[in-house]
Amino acid sequence: MTTIVGPMNAGKTTLMRVAAGLQAPDSGRVLVDGKDVTGISVRKRSVGFVYQQFINYPSLTVYENIASPLRLDRRFARDGIDRRVREVAELMGIAGLLARRPAELSGGQRQRTAIARALARPVDLLLLDEPLANLDFKLREQLRADLKTMFGDSPHGVVVYATADPNEALTFAAPTVVLGAGRIQHVGDVAGMYARPPSLTVAATLSDPPLNLLPGVVRDGRIECLGTSFPAPRAHASGRTVMLGIRPHQVTITRDGPDALELPAEIRLAEVTGSATFLHLLLQGRHHLVAHLAGTRRFTPGESALAYVDPAHVFVFDEDGGRLLATSAAEVDLHG
Repeated sequence: MTTIVGPMNAGKTTLMRVAAGLQAPDSGRVLVDGKDVTGISVRKRSVGFVYQQFINYPSLTVYENIASPLRLDRRFARDGIDRRVREVAELMGIAGLLARRPAELSGGQRQRTAIARALARPVDLLLLDEPLANLDFKLREQLRADLKTMFGDSPHGVVVYATADPNEALTFAAPTVVLGAGRIQHVGDVAGMYARPPSLTVAATLSDPPLNLLPGVVRDGRIECLGTSFPAPRAHASGRTVMLGIRPHQVTITRDGPDALELPAEIRLAEVTGSATFLHLLLQGRHHLVAHLAGTRRFTPGESALAYVDPAHVFVFDEDGGRLLATSAAEVDLHG
């Protein structure tokens, strides 16, 4: 399995449509298991596609929806079709719904049916384009776990899963392609990319809530940021402007250590979700910072506050190209 992750309009759906044969590439070739399928129509390709929308045949039962691709495959006899439909339905948790039609199903059940239909017939390439995006949170969590287990035992040659949710990419822990503005930004292990993002684009893509960004400058052996600073080991790079990336859960309102950066701020908004509070802060009247605090907290908008950040949890990026320069003060290399 391979995961493609990127924000809206990054090019995920276009890339998958090209891979499926639904859209011709402007240039280059499409290879599946080393075979060039660029000029082959989608009808002649061994490909399955699950869309973000719940696409099922409304006049057919769940059983017939799942069976429909199998009836077009000469490899499956009647008893083989029945066995496979019931096997996949059991796997997707809809075995008790086979006699129903899509209008009688919930959103989650309809999407499970669509996925079951794509899984029923073994194909060389299975594409899933944000299949959980239209489900509520609880259903997404449940189905995400089911799919992770399923794909581990998948008979399909190649499974490609596209998502805008970095948590899905991290959950699947599969080789990951980060896509942005129609270009591949990075390919690799998603956990490694999260821990040490090679660029600002990758860091922002894999951050939810969004990554905090603050300006910095190297001066006299230190990186200065909004009135505070921390050591930089390459003093000869003095004057270089950088961008500091800070994940919201690394921002606190209590000093955890003597080296913590202290940032005076004004409280703008406190979003309480029950298990967490997202505190929106304004620094120097124009820089925004979000803190992800555990538990329910009460704050008054307009009040002053102090935010703290451990320098070891600050990503330092080149301001011009967005290339990662450091993951902590001890690892900063501003010479390259």
